[in-house]
Amino acid sequence: MRNRQPLIVGVGGTLRDGSTSERALRLAVGFAAEMGCATEILAGEAINLPPYDPANRQRGRGEKTLVEALRRADGVILSSPGYHGTISGVLKNALDYTEDLRGDPRAYLSDRAVGIVVCADGIQAMGSTLGTLRSIAHALRAWPTPFAAVVNSGATPFSADGRCASTEVEQSLRLVAAQVVEFAQMRIAADESEAASPDRGAERPSSAELTEHMAAMEMTFRLMG
Repeated sequence: MRNRQPLIVGVGGTLRDGSTSERALRLAVGFAAEMGCATEILAGEAINLPPYDPANRQRGRGEKTLVEALRRADGVILSSPGYHGTISGVLKNALDYTEDLRGDPRAYLSDRAVGIVVCADGIQAMGSTLGTLRSIAHALRAWPTPFAAVVNSGATPFSADGRCASTEVEQSLRLVAAQVVEFAQMRIAADESEAASPDRGAERPSSAELTEHMAAMEMTFRLMG
């Protein structure tokens, strides 16, 4: 029996159309689509949401769309510019709405891989922004993929028509997508196998086994590259 198609959701970019972080996000999510996944992208105006207020339970169309996409997601790719050493405020605000997933059976982003893409003009901002996104993913009970893509915006990695002009950037984004997709596929296969044969629950891959497999994937791609 064929496992169901994974849904990979990309969130990020800036409020400026065609920003490097949005182009990188769209390319990474596009690679996930090439790998057989359903995809959804929330970028630009789609994440230009009212400031998150935990005391306000009213949700507009934009907030509902974001929360429902993340609720259904089997994997997530986040892309942020490096603003003054950290992620953009618009992305942080969007991620604050994951608090609406707190009471779900899969609370927050539990049991899902999160691929990370950071775009910045300087190396210093890349490192601190990457660390912030990894910490956020852990706080949301997700699995940051072993590999993350860092993109030097100052090197103009995308042409005016949006095409990637850097083989290195393209390979990095493909690897991020591949790790998110493979983790999602493994988790779906494990869940469907357990549902079909509850007495075989012991065969479900452990968290350590999934982590080890993802690390092996990264090594394979490094050797290939």
